[in-house]
Amino acid sequence: MKIEKASFEFLVSLKENNNREWFQEHKAAYDAAHNNVIEFIEAIIQRLADLDPHIHTDISAKKCLFRIYRDVRFSKNKDPYKSWFAAGISVDGRKLAGPEYYIHIAPEDTFLAVGYWRPEKQHLEAIRQEIDYNAKDLFESLEKGGWKPENMSSEDKLSRPPAGYAADHEHIDILKHRSFILSKNISRKDMESNKALDIVIKSYESMIPFKQFIHTALDQ
Repeated sequence: MKIEKASFEFLVSLKENNNREWFQEHKAAYDAAHNNVIEFIEAIIQRLADLDPHIHTDISAKKCLFRIYRDVRFSKNKDPYKSWFAAGISVDGRKLAGPEYYIHIAPEDTFLAVGYWRPEKQHLEAIRQEIDYNAKDLFESLEKGGWKPENMSSEDKLSRPPAGYAADHEHIDILKHRSFILSKNISRKDMESNKALDIVIKSYESMIPFKQFIHTALDQ
């Protein structure tokens, strides 16, 4: 199972011809690429179900996949379509309030991510509290997969300590995070290879202990 070369080529052409007329003329190519991605997500779900008790084989791949149509109402970018495919895999497709698996498929920028992006206030407080009480468990969960605390995405952080935590807290740098995410880039060559699914699953597997730490913080 892999992402077909034709699927990537469709995305390359779409980026160069991002308009409704071109898209309608190439609807058959879109449908083929869309089906290829759905099948790939289905295969991911089946494999993850053997590794993660929070993932079940009856999760719908179609519910996991984000729409390719862009909401341009409040955006300066008026391109009607995204030039990538993306999916969030969790208990309830892409809508669970909790940690999930994410895959972003693009010709020059395919990457995987696991974690919780912008948790709601109650969940964010619970995760920070778990880190405050059990930072050792967080570090161990990262180490199990060959990760380090500095590998967590630092793009979404507070500039000041969150309420209730001192600036000199031992783990203040981590407590400033507003999202808790690990990610890994995957080359187009690997995604087009017959080992694509194995590569994705191996990467996700290294992030499962970290994901479980977040589940534990949320009593999930």
